Amino acid sequence: MSTEHPSQFALLSQRRFAPFFWTQFLGAGNDNLFKFAFTVLVTYQLQVAWLPADLAGLAIGALFILPFLLFSATSGQLADKHDKARLIRFVKWLEIAIMALAGWGFIAQQVAVLLGCVFLMGLHSTLFGPVKYAYLPQHLGERELTGGNGLVEMGTFVAILLGNVAGGLLIAVPGTGPQYVAATCFGLAVLGRLTAQQVPASPATDPALRIQWNPFTETWRNLALARREVAVFRSILGISWMWFFGAVFLSQFPSFAKEVLHGNEQVASLLLVVFSVGIGAGSLLCETLSRRHVEIGLVPVGALGMSLFSIDLYFASRGLAGGSTHTLASFVAQPGHWRVLADLLLLSLCAGLYSVPMYALIQLRAQPSHRARIIAANNILNALFMIASAVMAGGLLKAGYTIPQVFLVTGLLNAVVSFYIFMLVPEYLLRFVAFVLSRCIYRFRVSGDEHIPSQGAAIVAANHVSFVDAILLMAASPRPIVFIMDHRIFRIPVLGWLFKLARAIPIAPQKEDPATYERAFAEAERVLREGDLLGIFPEGAITRDGELQEFKGGIMKILAAQPAPVVPVALQNLWGSYFSRVERGQAMVRPFRRGMFSAVGVVAGEPIAAAEMSPALLRERVAALLAR
Repeated sequence: MSTEHPSQFALLSQRRFAPFFWTQFLGAGNDNLFKFAFTVLVTYQLQVAWLPADLAGLAIGALFILPFLLFSATSGQLADKHDKARLIRFVKWLEIAIMALAGWGFIAQQVAVLLGCVFLMGLHSTLFGPVKYAYLPQHLGERELTGGNGLVEMGTFVAILLGNVAGGLLIAVPGTGPQYVAATCFGLAVLGRLTAQQVPASPATDPALRIQWNPFTETWRNLALARREVAVFRSILGISWMWFFGAVFLSQFPSFAKEVLHGNEQVASLLLVVFSVGIGAGSLLCETLSRRHVEIGLVPVGALGMSLFSIDLYFASRGLAGGSTHTLASFVAQPGHWRVLADLLLLSLCAGLYSVPMYALIQLRAQPSHRARIIAANNILNALFMIASAVMAGGLLKAGYTIPQVFLVTGLLNAVVSFYIFMLVPEYLLRFVAFVLSRCIYRFRVSGDEHIPSQGAAIVAANHVSFVDAILLMAASPRPIVFIMDHRIFRIPVLGWLFKLARAIPIAPQKEDPATYERAFAEAERVLREGDLLGIFPEGAITRDGELQEFKGGIMKILAAQPAPVVPVALQNLWGSYFSRVERGQAMVRPFRRGMFSAVGVVAGEPIAAAEMSPALLRERVAALLAR
């Protein structure tokens, strides 16, 4: 990929991103500082007859999630109807008011008031959620979405971590802890409102929308909107599953640290730190691995790692020596504990790889006019899946399962659910194959990919050198490409199955099979009519001598029926590889003919308007790109 683009961290110096980032960072930190300080207060410092200590955490968590179920549908409508910057500032004013009330609740030790504030902070987060994820695609390009989402996910988990640590430390100050918590929460709310003032205008995407206040009918309507785009809806389910998966681990850390690892509160905090660092690292790693595209090929990588390391966590947790309770120092001094920490770090890192591309895909593919409502549907399902995870974990523990066994069951379930999702939406699996081929088998370089449009119909036309040309073009493209391919390639084991998954269009010579020939052109016209990318190889067959062949006229027939820009693309250095016909016209004869990690390239040129197109001009442009 071209290297002239700045890294994702450059966004932190730009007004279109930085004020928004710090506003959401401060909000997430304040949420968790308040909730954790309150949990510690009612667990260790106050005796409240109607709120037993062992139920306090559950009650606080349930009250915080409840508004997501009740008001997400309404908040999604508000985010589509109004300017998002104005909504962000309103939400921050609301946070100041809530924290002023919570401050009095801490100082006066009014538990009922603080419980009400937990519900209100849940409402605050519910209103902010759709704005948060609908804001990014309005201000970031396709090449920046993965990096921007990675920063937001990293920032959120760092804020959660810092909020929990600060809340625990402040409330524990003898005598004045509640006052310190009250002042800090109010101060963070004010600081968040100041950063929100710098968030740039984000015009409404559907200003004429009429708000439907019934949360139940609107929730159903939002889910129906999401279901219109299959890949978007399956991604929402995938993200919700990730929250199910993560909630199992996060909810069990205190008990896991105490009962299995025989550690004190510091060990429980260490587990949270390691988990948060892993999520943050995985989220930031997405941009590097995706090469600045929305690379959903990372999702299967993340899913596989989540299962492998959660299963290994079960084995790493077995047979750990008991005895006296470990302090932080004695815990890390035991070599066996490092495997536990490594598993937690790696499974959370993989969760970051899994979730960030899914969020970016939803933002990119959802219709802008109702993007916030689709994200609201995502938030509703997230809340339901988190509740389901608590029910499952509680049921397993009550049935006699140990905490490591709960982790094992979750890891195995993750493998089943992920496989199901990838079979429903083969695009994930196809992008994974393209990702592995372009990153692990070849040294892959892409340039000019900004010429491949991220929206709208276009034809991607490339020279044909090998049996994996289509897969490499998939890896270079910001979105799926539907290829027209020789019908005989579908008979090749594995490759044929992959191309069928990719909805590739088989074509046969007109004299050999007139029906397949005509059907291919009808399907090609449909692809362009629906605003998708069509991939063709104008030479008509894979080269047998490495030279660029004559371009046939089939592309002109497609353009006559459905005009679209044509993007010339050159596949470089694939001649001589295992998948090219270099062995006397045969391919796939000697696996390591050129060795692993040989350099190959994809170079895209400026699109040619349909009115200017001719096979000769297209061949000339591809030849010029090959010579680069």
